[in-house]
Formats: sequence, structure tokens, C-alpha cells
Amino acid sequence: MVRRFFNPAIFATLALMGIKIGIVGLPNVGKSTLFNALTKKSVPAENYPFCTIDPSVGIVAVPDPRLTKLSEFSQSGKTVPATIEFVDIAGLVKGASTGEGLGNKFLSHIREVDTIAHVIRVFKDKYVIHVDNKIEPLSDIETINLELALADLKTVKKRRQSLAREVKQMKKEAMAEEILLSQIEKKLETGEMAGNGTPKDLHLLTAKPMLYVLNISAATENVVIDFKSKLVGEVVEIDPVFGTGLDELITASYKLLKLMTYFTTGADETRAWTVKIGTTAPGAGAAIHGDFREHFIKAEVINCQTLLDVGSYAVARERGLLRIEGKEYIIQDGDVIEFRI
Repeated sequence: MVRRFFNPAIFATLALMGIKIGIVGLPNVGKSTLFNALTKKSVPAENYPFCTIDPSVGIVAVPDPRLTKLSEFSQSGKTVPATIEFVDIAGLVKGASTGEGLGNKFLSHIREVDTIAHVIRVFKDKYVIHVDNKIEPLSDIETINLELALADLKTVKKRRQSLAREVKQMKKEAMAEEILLSQIEKKLETGEMAGNGTPKDLHLLTAKPMLYVLNISAATENVVIDFKSKLVGEVVEIDPVFGTGLDELITASYKLLKLMTYFTTGADETRAWTVKIGTTAPGAGAAIHGDFREHFIKAEVINCQTLLDVGSYAVARERGLLRIEGKEYIIQDGDVIEFRI
């Protein structure tokens, strides 16, 4: 059988895994300022609600010093980082779930993202208005989460209505789903997030992973510490005006979705590839090209740091550090892989 080795140059133009992070929050909390800082892409950031009516999308590189070191090691002509997309979604307000402030349109934008970066205003600035004329971060969180829950409540009730006939006919699948939906509805009625275990085709907003992003511009440290202690979940501090905390936000978003990186490297190109934690070798190959899953034979694998430490592939082979792995191999973060098909 003829073995073909992966040549990065051949597949350089292939699409990468699309990961979307929706930047969400009340008006004037710093969403568009954050988006501009992340992407260096100009979008409206004026001091008034609803200035960003259509979501803007920016491609952001996932910071990873291993990629640069590996590219230098291979003296690659091209270096391609893993990326995620940040979507700047206009500010939500109370009543968004019933259409207030173009809420229905904005909520539909949130349905299209993989996870939510919930920006919370901690800073005080008399020149930047707050829709409620007060800075109360916990209240702001409750407002957004309640609107997401109310929007999901509508979705769940509509699905239950559509199932009513099949439930009456005692169809097992419909009855099982009805029980699950009833449980979800009770949670949403109290303003609680739906969380995991919901039907994926419902695309519930409160089932999406959420990262709390504290905009601490001009905020005192004591205020931030006191506020963070009351939050449950992933929290990142940022100051979008001065660009601090951005790498932490990107990395936290990447990890929140249980993603990791493997590498391919050579003289033509060193590239970081995004896969879900737990992905097998054929599945990881499919991130490069669909044929790699179907025609996978085996993969030559070495940890990135191990390769850099020994200094060359030749030394790695002499020491038995290059491994040949089969279809059952689970990709590890930092693997450097050459696929054989």
C-alpha cells in the first residue's frame, strides 16, 4: 500500500474548526471596547445603547508560546495559530425576551454562538451612562440571566405544546422528552439556568457555557475582590481600555469549551489545530481534511516540549521518543503529529 505523508502546504487553505464566543451584557458595560481590543477591528463603541445592531465578528488567535518555539525549531515559512471567533452582540435590556430594545433579534444572535462571555461593568465613570443609573454588578447579572431564562422558557413551552399530541398517544420518546422539558421549565421559571442535559436541537441560551468577564476599568481592588467572591463559575478580569487580561480571556474561553491544541510542523508551515478534549487520532486528522479520518493508517506522535528539549527529530528517534499510534489513540494537548494515510 502506498503511504502518503501529510504535507502542511497542500492543506494550508482548508477551513479550521469554527468556535464562536458571544460577547454579551447590558449596554455600556464595555462590550464593543473589549471587542475592539481583542480584534483590533473597528466597530461602533459610542456611549449610547444599541449602537451595535448587527453583530460584528473578529477572528482572534489563541495565545500559545509553544507555536512560536516550534515554528522556530522547524524554521517554518509560515506560522498559523489556533483561532476562535468573538461576536460583538448589542446590549440586552430588561424585557429583551419580549422584544424590548430589539431583544428578539439580539437573542437570536446569541443562539448562534458556542459560549457566552458575559461582560459585567464593575468600574464607575460619570461620563459613561448606565441604563439603570447605578453600578450594581450582581443586579446586572440577574437582569441578563433572567432575560436568557425567559427566552428559553418560551422555547420550552412551545416544544411542549408541539409534543402534546404524541404524549397523549403515549409514545415513549415523546413522553420521555416531556418529563425532561417539564423539569427544565420549572428551573427556568425561577430564573435558574437550564444547564447541561438539555435537548441540543432546542439551542437553549442558558445551556451554553458562560464565562463572567469583569470590566475593572478604574475599579478599586477591594470592589473586585468582594464581587468575585459572590460569583459561581469561570471569572476573568479585563481592562479593555488598557488591553490587560485579554490573553487570559481568550485562553479561558478556549478551555471553557473543553478544547485543546495539537501541532503539525515542517519547513513549509507550523500550525496549531483545535480539537475537543478526548478526540481520537483519526478525528484529529479530520480537522485537517475529511480523508484523514476515513483513510487513517497511523500517526507519528511526540510531545511538543519533548521535541524542543531534544533538539531534533533524529535525536528523538534515536531515543525512542517518537511514538507510532493507531486509531484508538487519544490526542493529548501539545502533541506534534505527522499523519499517515
